[in-house]
Amino acid sequence: MMKKFMALICMAAMTAGMLAGCGSKAETASPAAEGGASDNTFVVGFDAEFPPYGSMDENGEYVGFDLDLAKEVCARRGWEFVAQPIDWDSKDMELNSGSIDCIWNGFTIQGREDAYTWSVPYVDNSQVFVVPTESGIASQADLEGKVVGVQKDSSALAALEGDAADLAAGFSALQQYGDYNVAFMDLEQGAIDALAIDIGVAKYQINSRGEGFVILEEQLASEQYGIGFKLGNESLRDQVEETLMEMVEDGTFMKIAEQYSDFGLTDSICLGK
Repeated sequence: MMKKFMALICMAAMTAGMLAGCGSKAETASPAAEGGASDNTFVVGFDAEFPPYGSMDENGEYVGFDLDLAKEVCARRGWEFVAQPIDWDSKDMELNSGSIDCIWNGFTIQGREDAYTWSVPYVDNSQVFVVPTESGIASQADLEGKVVGVQKDSSALAALEGDAADLAAGFSALQQYGDYNVAFMDLEQGAIDALAIDIGVAKYQINSRGEGFVILEEQLASEQYGIGFKLGNESLRDQVEETLMEMVEDGTFMKIAEQYSDFGLTDSICLGK
C-alpha cells in the first residue's frame, strides 16, 4: 500500500513538472506579442519578385535591402528570422491569419494609413514610367494611346486609378502583372509600351538588364515606405522600431543601404536624416 502511495506521489510530481515546463514556454517573450508567430520567430512577408527590397538570387537564396534590415533586427533581439515569400494579392490574408508577422518589402504607407499599424517611414520613393530607349516616348503626354503595364495591387496602380486617373484614361490599355520580371519581359518584347513602377525597382531592373530602357523624368507619384504590422499590434511594431532606430544611431542602417547604392537607395533613405 505504501509503495502504491509513493508511486502516486511521484506521478503527481512529474505531471506538475511537465505543466510547469509548458507554462514557462508559453510565457517566453515572442516577437509577435499579439500572436501569429511561434516563440522568438519573426516571419517577414515579402514579394520575392521585388528587387532590390526582396527577391531570390541565382543561388536560390532570398536577398534584398529590407530582408537585410530584418535580419539585423532579429540578430539584435535574439529572434529567429524567417523570410516568407507571399502572393502580393494575399498579403492581408497572410498577415491577419498570423502566417506572417509583418509586411516588409517596399511597402507603401500612403493610401493604407488606417489598414495597418505602421513603423516610421524609412525610404522616400516615387512612381515612374520606364520605356524602351528607342520608343520615342519622352514625356507622360506621349503615353496617350499606348499600352502601359503595372503590377497588381501596387502603388503605381493606385496612382493610375486615383490622382492620375485622367492620364490613365488616355492609355489604349492598362495591363496588370503579378510581378515586374514578367512585365519587363513584355516591355522588352514590345507587348507593352511603358511600365509604371517604383523608381528603386526600375533602377534595379535597368541596371541588371543593361542598356535599352530609360526612366521618364516626370514622376507619376511620390510616397514613403514603412513596415506594416497587423492593425493593433503596437507591441511588435515598437520592438522592431526601437531596434531599427538603434541601427540608425550606430550607422548600421546606412551601411546596409550602401550595399544597394547602385539602385539609388542611399539617396532615398529618409530615416535618420
